[in-house]
Amino acid sequence: MNVTEVGQKFVCNVCGNEVMVTIVGGGELICCGEPMEMAEE
Repeated sequence: MNVTEVGQKFVCNVCGNEVMVTIVGGGELICCGEPMEMAEE
């Protein structure tokens, strides 16, 4: 899933790391070799 807006939250399904977007640069977030998924709020 690509980063599209400030405030989006992503989670790694392997290790549980969470990332909150503060600056949109585009692209896809990768953790533990897998794409991160957008977290449900």
